[in-house]
Amino acid sequence: MKIEIWSDFACPFCYMGKSNFEKGLEQFEHKEEVEVVFRSFQLDPYAKKNTGMNIHQVSSSKHGISYEKAKERNNELKQKAKEVGLDYQFDTMIYTNSYDALRLSYYAKENGKMREFMERIMKAHFTDSLDIGDHATLAQLASEIGLDENEALDVLANDKYSDNIADDRAEGLKIGIQGVPFFIVNDKYAISGAQSSETFLELLRHTWKEDYKITKTKEHIADSSSDKNCSDGTCKLI
Repeated sequence: MKIEIWSDFACPFCYMGKSNFEKGLEQFEHKEEVEVVFRSFQLDPYAKKNTGMNIHQVSSSKHGISYEKAKERNNELKQKAKEVGLDYQFDTMIYTNSYDALRLSYYAKENGKMREFMERIMKAHFTDSLDIGDHATLAQLASEIGLDENEALDVLANDKYSDNIADDRAEGLKIGIQGVPFFIVNDKYAISGAQSSETFLELLRHTWKEDYKITKTKEHIADSSSDKNCSDGTCKLI
């Protein structure tokens, strides 16, 4: 069974969705026969680095709301994350562009470390308040999961893997992705947002049953409602 997951390191729901998916997968009776493929889908290619603004200021400016309202929304996200076992630190989070981190994820993939890389970078961004737009920081994080720090710096110093990001984004748009996280199971079923672990487990079991019956079914989209940008389990395109 193949699971493709489109996500972006800058998306708070992507970390929650990944965590819930992994909890559901852990309970799946055939988990050893599941191939998980991470795909990139950058929400805001124009995000700036080193703005000096905190995430509440960025949210306020981007969504046209007061600073207090932005902080309130982020605190709600912090609580949602806590409910799935994640510790989001919005007050100290460093707003940046995720492009280089996404490029480095393909280097991790080529070296069999994609899953570990996804977890480390998301934790670095949302919990550890590290700058995942900084090359030295990214290379250090790569080394923590067993990748070569100097090779990582070489990747970041040029434009390597830019085509991979463009290709993933183009394919995502082609199949109708407007927000992440977005999961596709066996090219047949799609589910979006930070769904519960039980929902993911149910989908895995259903797909397994259908495939082994060799039965073709209609595509089922389990979507969650959301506001214009980030709410109810998904982050939208900028």
